[in-house]
Amino acid sequence: MKNKLRLLLPVSVAVLSIMSCNAQQKISLSNGSDIKLTDKAVTIKRSAIDKTGTTKGFPLLTYKNEPIPSQVNDLNGDGKWDELFVVTDFSPNEKKAVQLKWVTEAPKFTVRTSVRFGKREAKDLPVKPANEEIIMANQVYKALGFQKYQTDGPTWENDKVGFRHYLDGRNAKDVFGKKIPVITPENVGINSKGEVEDNYHQMYDWGRDIFPVGSSIGLGGYALLINNEVKRLGILVTDTINNVEKTTFKIVSEGPENSVLSYDYHNWNASGNKYQVHETTSIWPGMYAYKNTVSINGLKGNETFLIALSNINNQKGVKVIESGDWVCLIQHDKLTYNREWILGTAILVPKKEYNGYIEAPKKGQLTDSYLAKMTVENNKEISYYAVAGWELSADKNFNDADYFANYVTNLAKQLSAKITVAVKK
Repeated sequence: MKNKLRLLLPVSVAVLSIMSCNAQQKISLSNGSDIKLTDKAVTIKRSAIDKTGTTKGFPLLTYKNEPIPSQVNDLNGDGKWDELFVVTDFSPNEKKAVQLKWVTEAPKFTVRTSVRFGKREAKDLPVKPANEEIIMANQVYKALGFQKYQTDGPTWENDKVGFRHYLDGRNAKDVFGKKIPVITPENVGINSKGEVEDNYHQMYDWGRDIFPVGSSIGLGGYALLINNEVKRLGILVTDTINNVEKTTFKIVSEGPENSVLSYDYHNWNASGNKYQVHETTSIWPGMYAYKNTVSINGLKGNETFLIALSNINNQKGVKVIESGDWVCLIQHDKLTYNREWILGTAILVPKKEYNGYIEAPKKGQLTDSYLAKMTVENNKEISYYAVAGWELSADKNFNDADYFANYVTNLAKQLSAKITVAVKK
């Protein structure tokens, strides 16, 4: 496993040394909004630029003869990429005339996203890197008697902030504060012997775990409200059997511009019903946030989807602000361990499905949270964002509550802005 920090420095791209595979195509990327967009993510379906799906090589985009950072993603796992994922800037109402040229290999763009996942099959075995996992209901932390996973589960990050998911049955979302724009070491969460070790609650040059989760489901976790009762997807660390029969996890993509993770929860038992849940987590550069998308099968019609904003250590309440296509639930206080540092956290939920929020019960399987109530339909995806701005991050202004609120609402506007992609023959 790699132990060095990967600095996010500019990488020169030797485009001239890459052999062209065929003639150039012209693509128009248009910003339909009147705001400046920074590190705007744009996806281009393969079918739009490769009708047969058989063209060899990498689809390199250039603008004014400069390569645009991008990568290809295989989202369905069939061994063939499905989309070109692009990250670029736009001026207000800008229309970019972009050139596409198929090249033999992808340039080495600056690495600005990453996923870390390691596991061990027994307490006396070292942690090994992995790309996927299957967990049965009786294979949770308390039943196993040891922590199987490095950092309790996968960690994903960009150049601004990091997050982790408790794959050991708890299914909560945690925050790694990052002080500098680096990809954190691969050995976070293990010691020199390859053993799982909680070594990330102490400060390093890059930062540390800063967010207490407890019996909440963290920042961006989710649950169902069924007959006015909050039902957690998963369990507490003290429980020996999961309420999910089988959990599958996979790293879908890990690249310089986008990292994607997926989870499937088979037969989640809640209020006597069994639900099938699919979750996809995505992160790209430039934002102090990640995107989560969830769909549920087996709904009976009496359920409300709940998106969580852990409020441990919050003494100042929550603000609710509409911005663009989103409703922003924002809190700002010394939300970190022992109230040591100022942290702003927020969730951005789709305005069309939002139905207010509730507070989690004081006791039980899910506590210490504001829970956004969302209309949910069978197999219909709900996408939302979770945001974390730490006062020790690269943006020191996050110590100011108004500044953080403005950051969140501006991010919501950025995410609402639509980019039109037109491929010319």
